[in-house]
Amino acid sequence: MQLVKAGLCAFGMSGKVFHAPFLKEHPGFFISAVVERSKEESKEKYPEAAIYRSVEEMLQHADLELVIINTPVQTHYEYAKKALEAGKNIIVEKPFSVNVSEAEELVQLAEEKGLFLSVYQNRRFDRDFLQVQKILHDKKIGNIKEAEIRFDRFRTTPSGKQHKESPDQLGSGSLHDLGAHLVDQAVQYFGYPEKLFADVFSMKGKEFANDYFEILLFYKNDLRVRLKTSVFSKEGHYAYTIHGDRGSFLQERTDNQENELVAGAIPVYGKEWTQPLKEPDGILNLLNDQSETERSLTSSEAGNYMNYYQQIYEHIVFGYALPSPGREVIQNMKIIDASLESAKEERVIKL
Repeated sequence: MQLVKAGLCAFGMSGKVFHAPFLKEHPGFFISAVVERSKEESKEKYPEAAIYRSVEEMLQHADLELVIINTPVQTHYEYAKKALEAGKNIIVEKPFSVNVSEAEELVQLAEEKGLFLSVYQNRRFDRDFLQVQKILHDKKIGNIKEAEIRFDRFRTTPSGKQHKESPDQLGSGSLHDLGAHLVDQAVQYFGYPEKLFADVFSMKGKEFANDYFEILLFYKNDLRVRLKTSVFSKEGHYAYTIHGDRGSFLQERTDNQENELVAGAIPVYGKEWTQPLKEPDGILNLLNDQSETERSLTSSEAGNYMNYYQQIYEHIVFGYALPSPGREVIQNMKIIDASLESAKEERVIKL
């Protein structure tokens, strides 16, 4: 099996939870380098990886084919550009960048260099996302008229992470953080909207970056899709609510990969590795061919972030389709930028 040498630009939560475990367990990858500015925590689990004290040092000295840009979003543009200029293929953590212009420049540079740029949209591999995708594909609930996708939390106190919570930092706040997932899911399900209206602000106060948003997406076929998040949601909602002209589907956000990885779970290549559901996580209510109501509980199948890296590997080795390519995710960035504009100007923005 061809071996792809990879380097991590940081070894914080993203590196420890979302990237290193999958690179380690996938037989086609080798973690060749890790950037740790002062610590050497990666040595315990990844002793074969050389430790560098800066991204620049790693790019200059490490033998790498793939670089994962998993630093704070405010540094994505700088490090992604340096990696591309060094001739490396790159994966950029979400959110892609702080604005569209940066994203477009990086994609253009990658294309000029003949390199690939993928954005780590891992929620496409969540069990709940995949279950909704399956329901939509089956078309049992008919033509979709209305949908809502939520990602709520109860985090009423500051985390202390300035790059995520300071209103003075471009790219900070929930719109770039969770919005990068919700916008991506909406576009994957329903395509690119015609226009939008957004409400974006901070429930914790003006001294913090936005922690609440509600985005209403308008589609040409009169479909309305609402995206929403709040950090003052003690009682949960259904994460996905889909209404069609023959029924409705409600889906909980039940993917637990992140929590299991944080707790020490080791992903397994080629098979399911997460804990099974203890009870159904969805409700399907529809009219059958006799116009009779059929209501049933549904259970989603396991998701697996390993499939993202499998697709990356297959792209490198076999030339298969690249998962979440940068040019595709630019469309998400346009929606995020337009949402900020809409909230500021209190008007509908055409896309």
